[in-house]
Amino acid sequence: MNASTENQTGGSLDTVKWLLVLIILAGAVVGNYMFGEESVLVRAIAVVAAVIVAGLIAMTTEKGKAGVAFAKESRTEVRKVVWPTRQEAIQTTGIVLVATVIMALILWGLDSVLFWVVGFITGLQV
Repeated sequence: MNASTENQTGGSLDTVKWLLVLIILAGAVVGNYMFGEESVLVRAIAVVAAVIVAGLIAMTTEKGKAGVAFAKESRTEVRKVVWPTRQEAIQTTGIVLVATVIMALILWGLDSVLFWVVGFITGLQV
C-alpha cells in the first residue's frame, strides 16, 4: 500500500456540495452570457452573489474547512514577518537596479563581441 494515501473524511455529502458549487458557478457564467442585454452592474452583482454563495457552500466541506484553517494560519504567519523599513527597501531596490544595469551592459557587450566574431567568420556584414 502507498503510505501517502489520503483518508476520505468528507463522504458523499461533500461530493454533493462540490457539485452544487460547480452548478452555481456554471450557472453564473451561463446566466451572464444569456442576459447580455441587461445592465453590466446587474450582471456583475449577480455573478458576485453567485460566487459568494458558492464559496460559502464550499467552506462547509472538509477541504473548504481545511482551506479556511490554512488561510487563518497564513494570516498569523504574515503578522510575524519583520517588514523592512522604507530606507532598507529603497537601498535594496537601488542595489537590484544597479546589478541589473551592470548585467545588461555585460550581456550587451558579450552579444556585440559574439555578433562581430560570427560576422567575421561567416563574412556577412549586417
